[in-house]
Amino acid sequence: MLTKRIIPCLDIKDGRTVKGIYFENIRDAGDPVELGARYAAEGADELVFLDITATHEQRKTFAELVRQIAHHISIPFTVGGGISTAEDVHTLLNAGADKISVNTAAYRNPALIDELARLFGSQCVVVAIDTKFEENDWWVYLNGGRIRTQTRAVHWAHEVVDRGAGEILLTSMSHDGAKQGFALDLTRELATTLPVPIIASGGAGTMQHFLDVFQQAHADAALAASIFHFGEISIPELKAFLKQNGIPVRD
Repeated sequence: MLTKRIIPCLDIKDGRTVKGIYFENIRDAGDPVELGARYAAEGADELVFLDITATHEQRKTFAELVRQIAHHISIPFTVGGGISTAEDVHTLLNAGADKISVNTAAYRNPALIDELARLFGSQCVVVAIDTKFEENDWWVYLNGGRIRTQTRAVHWAHEVVDRGAGEILLTSMSHDGAKQGFALDLTRELATTLPVPIIASGGAGTMQHFLDVFQQAHADAALAASIFHFGEISIPELKAFLKQNGIPVRD
């Protein structure tokens, strides 16, 4: 049985790690390179770095930060935010990223997923889906959660996999930062119907929440931010708890 992954997420704004609640009320959480190195030492399986206010002009700045991260950590990491072309991906992979995450640009131009999978391999391509439960369904949101689409998250998830995405980073905006647990039903639906790994994101507040998303929703990985950034749960403690409850995790 494949081991389940624990993935700290670092949202980057102006070179600093930040964290909000429901995508709002942003506060500082520290230096991303230092945090990343700490999480790697503590046993994180992977890291995700998201440039949450990325613009084209910031791409060089972010690439330099990616180089610093790659120099200081030895575990795989994914970077995202403002990626809209194959050239962006080439720059970030060359800087040391293992995978890239695309979101709004992929939705606006779905053929981008096909192109990136063809050029760099599906294993490098993570499609991030931000979604909110409204009107009895899960709807895709764009631009850092600011714009609602008329597309259902399940439909979009199936399309991105058909186009070559190697992994889905599924963030429930309805749960993000609230620490009340992951979106179990939606995660389960995607994890049991799609042939690629599903990373659950949004809502982690206790170690039990991680156990639930692995046991009940069959997620391949669970991502969290503030509980790690602010020392509420340690990665070694979390992994010990999961192992005690029969979840296969790496030491």
